[in-house]
Order: sequence, then structure tokens, then C-alpha cells
Amino acid sequence: MKKAILSLLILFGVSLHAQEKLAYQLFDKNGKKVTYKKMLKAALDTEVVLFGEYHNNAISHWLELELTKDMAAEKKIVMGAEMFEADNQKAVNRYLADSITQKKLDSTARLWPNYKTDYKPLLDFAKEQKIKFVATNIPRRYASMVSKKGFEVLETLTAEEKSWMAPLPMPYDAQLPGYVEMMKMMGEHTSPNMPKAQATKDATMGYFIVQNLEPNAVFVHYNGTYHSDNFDGINWYLKTYKPGVKIMTIATVEQQDLDQLEAEHYNKADFILVIDEDVTKTY
Repeated sequence: MKKAILSLLILFGVSLHAQEKLAYQLFDKNGKKVTYKKMLKAALDTEVVLFGEYHNNAISHWLELELTKDMAAEKKIVMGAEMFEADNQKAVNRYLADSITQKKLDSTARLWPNYKTDYKPLLDFAKEQKIKFVATNIPRRYASMVSKKGFEVLETLTAEEKSWMAPLPMPYDAQLPGYVEMMKMMGEHTSPNMPKAQATKDATMGYFIVQNLEPNAVFVHYNGTYHSDNFDGINWYLKTYKPGVKIMTIATVEQQDLDQLEAEHYNKADFILVIDEDVTKTY
């Protein structure tokens, strides 16, 4: 009888486990499962949080907003994002100040196609809570120029145009792992200017984050995960512009199995957000 009851309990436990449909799981850089509470605590105890997202992943965007709300409830924060370019800062400021409507912002700023579903909630939270929101990215047209002609082309810009990017000449190390990997991924015929274009984005985001750091506050930054994976990219520029700055990184990956972090993702960030690969994409 006891054996029969034990067998039923085991089967019931297996059935319950099979019914669990987790959308995500958090791990530390060593592949150990961690709680959201631990990640929140670490985020509150730093100067910069780099939240690396998948641009089309609904769970990434949901957790960005949840983390931001929970941090703001405990500490002063500044917000900023790759998805807003520096020359649109005035339009963003006017929207935050309620001096222009969303419709006007749509027509004056170059908003991403998925802005309404994925980034408007962040901007609206900043607006509601009167939180500073920084457009951190270089205008894409200048990054595109660099991809064709190298850093030198930026010297031909006007003083106003140069104000929308990191100061020239921008520091650059072609041997940074992220840029080396980019060259490998793009193939042997790729121009060496391609990683330079990426660097203009990383440098500008890092520069504007540093310029907007405030005492006893945390700067929460949203960017594509590739810009901050492996403690590279924006991280390198943050430390270049402000040696000793405290940074916490979050990387996003997708896996079929949420129970164990795949080896290739170890040390990708302080916290790795693993999302079920079947989660619906926003575009």
C-alpha cells in the first residue's frame, strides 16, 4: 500500500513539473540559478545597469519595465536607451514635459517600428514619474557614414552634429572581442570599417551615460544585448570615460531548456536572462 501511494505521489510530482511553463529563468555568470530579488538588489547597488535585450522579445521588454519600476520605487534612477538617437533629445524632453503629444513625437523623432509596443511603456513611465530619459545613441546616418569611409569622415561634420556623438577622436581598439567576432561573422570580405561603425554607437552610448550620471542614482540603460555582452562594447567605453565606474550587466539569450544555462553563455554578463525560444516575438 505504501509503495502504491509513493508511486502515485511521484507520478503526481512529475505531472506538476510537466505542467510548469516558465517563460524565463535567471542565472549568474557562472551558470547558477538566481532569483529576481537578487538581481534587483545588485542593480540597486551599482552606478550603471546595462540591460541587454533582444529587440523583438516580449519578455525582455516586460522585464525591463518591471525592473525599472522596482528600482525607481527604492532609489533615484536615470533612464536611457539605444533606441533614441541623440539629435532627438529635444523632442524626447518636450514629450516628457508634456509640451508635445505622442503624435508630434512620432513626426519629429525617428522612433523604431516597435516603439509603441516595446519602448513607449518605458518612456511613459519616465514621463509619469518625472525621471530623466537620455537619448544615448549616435544618429544612425553618421554610423552609416563610418561604415563606408571610416572615423575620418566624422571630422567633416559641423560642431552641432559632433555634439550628438562621443568626442572626436573616439577611442577604438580593433582587438576587442566583440569587434573581432563581428569581423568573423561578416566574413573575410567585410570592411574593417564595420566594427568601427559599431564602435561609434558603443562609444556614444557610453559617453552620454557617463555625462548623465548623478550622485546616489543608478543609470538604467536599455540596449541590444550584443552592445554589452561579455563585458565588452559599452562596458569598455564606460570604463574609458570614467575609470572605476560600477557596472552591472544583464544579457538576454534564448534556449529550449530553461533548467540549465548552456556553456556558451557563461560569463556573458553578471546576470543572464534565459528566455524560452518559443516566446512570441514582437515583430
